[in-house]
Amino acid sequence: MTDEDAALAAAFLRDRDEAAFRALYRRHTPVLYRVAWRFLGGDGADAEEVVQETWAVAAERLASFRGQSSLRSWLTGIALNRCREALRVAARAPRAALEAAPATASAAAAGASRLDLERALAALPPGYREVLVLHDVEGYSHLEVAEILGVAPGTSKSQLSHARRALRERLGGAED
Repeated sequence: MTDEDAALAAAFLRDRDEAAFRALYRRHTPVLYRVAWRFLGGDGADAEEVVQETWAVAAERLASFRGQSSLRSWLTGIALNRCREALRVAARAPRAALEAAPATASAAAAGASRLDLERALAALPPGYREVLVLHDVEGYSHLEVAEILGVAPGTSKSQLSHARRALRERLGGAED
């Protein structure tokens, strides 16, 4: 855990300092939202709900966080668990994001490419999608991904390789 995160967490736990909690929230929410949005197939409302649930759980459990990982990794793990639960409860497959109609032909092509990528990502099996989003999109190391998902780093590397291959196939690209 960074020194700043540790100080903010300590202030929140000690005094229930609202400003400290808001600072943690502002610092980590963008990553949590992106992970939830991608894992839930581009559903913004569901992603927002997952982020709020993540922070509610984090506020309850922060005192039990031992700091063996970064706070960001710990929060991301909670968010992924909330995403899994949301998908189970809703009993639905992830949906692709709907985008506004682009104004120009080049914008239309870029929008279509992005939509194709989001659809291909949403169609990946959850394990592949989790590793790919955490590693390639959000920049977590294999060690951090392994910690978040509760797997060995070698499993993270293997899953990422399979995920990339499956994504290329879904996008119609050639294999390496």
